[in-house]
Amino acid sequence: MTSPVRFPFFRAIVYDIGMTRNIGIDTVYIPRIKKLLDNNEEAFFRHTFTEAENRNAPQNFRKAEYYAGRFAAKEAVYKALAPLLKKKHFDLRIVETLHHEDGSPYIHITEEIEALMKEAEVSKILLSVTGEQDYATAFVIIE
Repeated sequence: MTSPVRFPFFRAIVYDIGMTRNIGIDTVYIPRIKKLLDNNEEAFFRHTFTEAENRNAPQNFRKAEYYAGRFAAKEAVYKALAPLLKKKHFDLRIVETLHHEDGSPYIHITEEIEALMKEAEVSKILLSVTGEQDYATAFVIIE
């Protein structure tokens, strides 16, 4: 987090969090992902998610929620970043969602994503992922 900006004439502290360039949001229906898992649609997972994302997937009842959140994150990054690019599209497989030690998700900045960020003139991708009942939602801010 950046240093707080103090205003001597106010009794408030405002944090300088950067300039928002765009946002993206996506919601995924978890039962749709569960159906793919139940039908052993391994090609979908192999061609959509990175090795690290597949390796980190839980091997329990939360697996569908995990993948739905990751897919929503990919789509939210796409929605935030693609409009700022010349080509307006890119391969979702280059968007990789990992976790900090505290469990909070982040977008791993690969060379491919870094090149797109440079083209779009952004330096940060901020991510939040949540799940509730049958839906997983990801929200992205790019600065």
